[in-house]
Amino acid sequence: MQDHNHGRLIILSAPSGSGKSTIINAMLKEKKLPLTFAVSATNRPPRPGEKDGVHYHFLSTEEFQDAITRKLFVEYEEVYPGRYYGTLRSELDSRLAKGEHVILDLDVCGGINVKKQYGASATSIFIMPPSTEALKERLTSRGTETPETLQARLQRAEYEISLAPQFDHCVINDVLENAVDQTTEIVNNALLS
Repeated sequence: MQDHNHGRLIILSAPSGSGKSTIINAMLKEKKLPLTFAVSATNRPPRPGEKDGVHYHFLSTEEFQDAITRKLFVEYEEVYPGRYYGTLRSELDSRLAKGEHVILDLDVCGGINVKKQYGASATSIFIMPPSTEALKERLTSRGTETPETLQARLQRAEYEISLAPQFDHCVINDVLENAVDQTTEIVNNALLS
């Protein structure tokens, strides 16, 4: 049995273009699940109106690299050279200790790493595209991909799909409404366990 004073950690991961963010937004808005996002850390400068600790934890490059060295992140990524984003362990642990249920929207490798660290107190869900063909159509319809980036994303997606068995649950996002319902049911069960 889970300690009911302690929140649950929900991890959603998927290849780019699989509809993960759409599903998360639907669960928060339509299904009104009691989930909060952990505030990520970054070394990029704040944009106008962004507040430290609300939109992001803004760290200098030195602070971010020091936090990596000290293993203060449950996951982090160098999105492009010199630009980091990550989830601080202290951010997750303080929210979970307050009984908040936290949802993480992570890349596939990040999702696997966080699940390993939190074990049974985390529920990991892999959002699967119905097929590589459908994924290709979704990525192409965004209009943001060159033939090279499209090919790279599809190759990465195939690799990420091979990692799906490492997740607790797999939801195929063929019909969005069904995928939202299935994911919501998994999350509800996790929050009740």
